[in-house]
Amino acid sequence: MHTLSLIDACDITRAVKELCIEACTRLPGQVVSLLENARQKETFAPARETLELISKNASIARQTGVPICQDTGMAVVFAYVGQDVHITGGLLYDAVNEGVRQGYIDGYLRKSVVGDPVRRGNTGDNTPAILHIRNVPGNTLRLVVSPKGFGSENMSRVAMLTPAQGLEGVKEFVIDTVRKAGSNPCPPMMLGVGIGGDFEQVAMLAKEALVFSQPHADPYYRALEEELLAAVNALGIGPQGFGGLTTALSLHIRTAPTHIAGLPVAVNVGCHVTRHAERILEGLPCTLNRKEDAPCL
Repeated sequence: MHTLSLIDACDITRAVKELCIEACTRLPGQVVSLLENARQKETFAPARETLELISKNASIARQTGVPICQDTGMAVVFAYVGQDVHITGGLLYDAVNEGVRQGYIDGYLRKSVVGDPVRRGNTGDNTPAILHIRNVPGNTLRLVVSPKGFGSENMSRVAMLTPAQGLEGVKEFVIDTVRKAGSNPCPPMMLGVGIGGDFEQVAMLAKEALVFSQPHADPYYRALEEELLAAVNALGIGPQGFGGLTTALSLHIRTAPTHIAGLPVAVNVGCHVTRHAERILEGLPCTLNRKEDAPCL
């Protein structure tokens, strides 16, 4: 006998709806702390005042339930589906998009998605979401909603470097990306850097490094994170481009194996409103008879 966890699609929709609203109105505590630390260290008066205004804006949003930023972004959703989870009552993709639709309509969040990249045409409900599905051990479904605005997304870049360009090439590309972005992504920025994989994976690594914002487990790359963050802040772009000590609040790296002929690198740029909200869903237990291969409903 084997126990499955049954999760209803309606529960997924409800969770995604609530997470969309939460993410757009409540800045994660980690980001709030980074902003406060930057404010305390800032010696340039215009930059310090800007950081105070940014923090005040986030506080007002949290208290009143209004969006932190008018750009409530595209809904990027990560779904970590336990191996023993079975979704009932509909498809995961449909349940997530219905949650985004309800969240952006009922939460009075700006609808920014167009149905065709060239001919445009607003979809009217901010769907479809960008959905990333990961199969993981366990019997729960972890949902992470990370709305991504395009003032910062437009500043993100991918480069297919050669191994000969090496570590110095990686450093140069990251710093040059921030230099060219300037004040466009509403700094202070948060930066996710992907290194390795192939063309599409390196961009995914950068996105995950940005959203989940954790120091690299390898001391070599953790030291590189610190070095690059210092170099980026030395550019002097500062909060909203007014100058000062803090161009970026954080910089984190994710890595993956790559081809002998390649050195892919990507930088996913986030603004000071780099947000996400998450929830873990637990389903109803259901036993499965492996011999008969039929669920007990």
